[in-house]
Amino acid sequence: MVPVARQNVENPSHKLMMARISFSTSFLLVCAKLVLAITSGSVSVFSEALHSGADLFASGVSYLSVRVSSTPPDNDHPYGHGKVESLSALFESVLIFVGAALVLAGALARLRHPQIPHSSGLRAGIALMAVSCVVNIVLSIALRRTAQRERSPAMDADGRHLAADAFTSAGVFVGLILIRTTGQGLWDPVVGCAVAVGMVITGIRLFRDAIQPLMDSRLPMAQEALILQVLNKDDRVLGYHKLRTRWSGPMREADVHVQIEDMVTLLEAHSLTEELEDKIRSCLPGIHISIHIEPFHAEMRHQREALAAAELQNYEGGKTERKEH
Repeated sequence: MVPVARQNVENPSHKLMMARISFSTSFLLVCAKLVLAITSGSVSVFSEALHSGADLFASGVSYLSVRVSSTPPDNDHPYGHGKVESLSALFESVLIFVGAALVLAGALARLRHPQIPHSSGLRAGIALMAVSCVVNIVLSIALRRTAQRERSPAMDADGRHLAADAFTSAGVFVGLILIRTTGQGLWDPVVGCAVAVGMVITGIRLFRDAIQPLMDSRLPMAQEALILQVLNKDDRVLGYHKLRTRWSGPMREADVHVQIEDMVTLLEAHSLTEELEDKIRSCLPGIHISIHIEPFHAEMRHQREALAAAELQNYEGGKTERKEH
């Protein structure tokens, strides 16, 4: 039987299905964009193909990380494998920066020698960018909703990838329209540069969000307040301290020291712990909460004695210092 503390509300099969859809769609779009970029000679379409290629690779990484993070805890990883999703998101941000550098290099080179893409390629490019934009917007919304529901950093990163791809597809779409209406090939590399800038902005945001769980950042204050609310409402809880919370991939972790009456039996203390943990899990589904019980009056005596010892040590140290002077 799975312990209650490790139960999770995630739906791995739904996450895996969304990851497969994202990967398959990205694969088809990359193939279409690469063919069009080669036949039309458009640097903006080529930059968009590179961007989508990074998305394709990122979708594959996201799929693998979701599979790994969904595996249950084992002897070597007793807290599970959730942080692999944050590592995946961090890796995806690096991919975005690499893709942006390649796009910018190609666009700057074309700025010196602007070329107008073939007319047939222009028409096909306009149609493909429109389709790409719509498809990526729909997929991005679906992925980010799933990421929010399942608390999946990898899926959120994938959704952001596709949102950025939709933005760049829209930019390339506008650029191709301008080239066709004005006959100026300069719009092609200009759009390519704009795509690179958008990719860098997305990469910075993704990197910032991915690094936080890896640094064991605390849960939002509103979520910590729900834990404290449970403790404050129970009259048997006389005090608490050392509340610590963190993200571990899609999993939330928390521990706290709770003080109760000294004469409470071990059985009563254990029952109270289970009850408090169940209430906290009902407020924050899927959280792994650990409560350390302490005797209130004994702990207060211990703290007073420790404080008195510290003050005496400071006094003796000050006396010694005065004698030396």
